[in-house]
Amino acid sequence: MLSYTDIDSRKKAFVFELDNVLYPEKDYLLQVYYLFAAFLEYKELLDGKVLTRLMTETYEKEGSANIFNVVQQRFKISEEYRYNFDLLHLTARLPLKLLLYKDTLTLLQDIVIDRKQIFILTNGNPEQQLNKIKQTEWHGLEKYLTCYFADEIKPKPEPDALHYILKNHDLERRDIVMIGNSEADELCAEAAGVDYLQCAN
Repeated sequence: MLSYTDIDSRKKAFVFELDNVLYPEKDYLLQVYYLFAAFLEYKELLDGKVLTRLMTETYEKEGSANIFNVVQQRFKISEEYRYNFDLLHLTARLPLKLLLYKDTLTLLQDIVIDRKQIFILTNGNPEQQLNKIKQTEWHGLEKYLTCYFADEIKPKPEPDALHYILKNHDLERRDIVMIGNSEADELCAEAAGVDYLQCAN
């Protein structure tokens, strides 16, 4: 568990990844699968519950990369539906708000109380990442967040987006700490010469 009191008090700004750092990515993906199952139930008269269970179990065993292929193979659905599946990942209107990790919410609140800056620097498709951000329950913290999409500059682990934040917000490398959960995050921080903390979620 990462606590605000554990972090160097001289830090002026905090840079977070989004997925699996601020909230669990699976909470987004499993709702996308539920919506795709409902879509196929409507279009092809398939059993939505069976579809949802198949996609959920595949995700838990194998990850997200092969979900559509598994559904296509099992139910012989048209390749045309891949477009709908991919589009849902970008634009889904979720049934439920995405919830921050409890400890992360506390950390963000403590940072705001101490009047420090908070940045989200996230890899991935900018449209999809923005869709996630818009559907997250921020508990009023959204007005304190500044968001950057690394893919619009250069994806992590390249440090270009981090350098951009430093330059545009008049920050020194010693002023910030990057909080992530992947080798890409760690390498990005190292390349930019800033402190890095591994998220324990």
